[in-house]
Amino acid sequence: MTATLTHSVGIPESEYLALRDRIFEAIWSELDPLEQRIENDEQVPHDIVMPILERIGALGLLVPREYGGSGLSIAQYLPIIAEFAKVQGGLRVIVHVHNSFAHALSEIGSDRQKADVLPGTATGRNSVAFALTEPGFGTGADLGSTAVREGDDYVLNGEKWLITNSDIASHFIVFAKTTATDVSAFLVPRETEGLSIAALPETMGCKGTEHGRVTLDSVRVPADALVGVEGQGNEHLERALEISRVFIAASSLGTSERALELSIAHAKSRVTFGKPIGTRQAIQRYLAEMATDVYALRGILADAAQKWDAGERIPAEASMCKLFGLEAVGRVTDRALLIHGGIGYTRAHPIERLYRDARLNWLEEGTPTIQYLVTAGSLLDGYAFSDAFETSRTN
Repeated sequence: MTATLTHSVGIPESEYLALRDRIFEAIWSELDPLEQRIENDEQVPHDIVMPILERIGALGLLVPREYGGSGLSIAQYLPIIAEFAKVQGGLRVIVHVHNSFAHALSEIGSDRQKADVLPGTATGRNSVAFALTEPGFGTGADLGSTAVREGDDYVLNGEKWLITNSDIASHFIVFAKTTATDVSAFLVPRETEGLSIAALPETMGCKGTEHGRVTLDSVRVPADALVGVEGQGNEHLERALEISRVFIAASSLGTSERALELSIAHAKSRVTFGKPIGTRQAIQRYLAEMATDVYALRGILADAAQKWDAGERIPAEASMCKLFGLEAVGRVTDRALLIHGGIGYTRAHPIERLYRDARLNWLEEGTPTIQYLVTAGSLLDGYAFSDAFETSRTN
């Protein structure tokens, strides 16, 4: 009963490794040195960052090649977004949202929408944001925004908030009710009359990115701004958020890997009572627990990526990845702070920032309770994610 997607083969290995290595080198030589500036100013210097991201190819990673992007498979993309999660969190958020919803548009948009928008996303001229969450409502189909058909147009009214990358987005995928029960999606350019954007207060971690308030006041868009057909909005958001949850889990992996690396180094170099603290059983236990979480998270991410790239839908797996990832990065950064002690609680050390940045993973693409709901609902509906285990048991 598994639904299918378009098979994704990615790009040749030699080309991929060259791209990955170029991005990794720039992450550490050009972007990581911006950490203190971004943390102090609580603002990403887009005039510096965006040209770097464009030059190294980080903005078109999931844009199909026919639109000027790299066309990576999900398995190829995950290590790159994980590496971005090791440095300042605002940089990871920009790359994640930009690529996630360019990817979503490539799957759910019309040929005209893709041709109009995607070539620009590969260069950073365009960027797509996901306008779903509302201040007075819950999640998914619980929306107050409306879209009313008037002749050849739709008129949108409502309010969205916590819309990530709202400061740089050229287009928003806006979800609104077209009937009392049906949700539809619309591709709305930033400059459309009646659409306004306001900043919200700064966040605890992942400093420098904007999660703004988007107001739709009689926003009029042509009928071809509709993504798919009326009433297809829930299907669109489920498909977009499904794979994006895997991307969040990969971000949790990157943060966890960095915290573990720093903790191992600290356990070797920090000496008390004449011995490195890594010789003590309590510290060894922390390191072993952290490594176990990292190893397990790598495994489930590899499984989810393999299934998606093979053309499968993965609703339960994606939510389990997201859920385990946020729990794992929470445990890992908790233990990293304990290993580092008081110095880890100061801004003198990256652990303090990693600890704060990781907490956004709880909230992106749905809270833990949403992941419980999706996973359990899939299982109760008969979703057979365990087929592989059944096959191996009976062979």
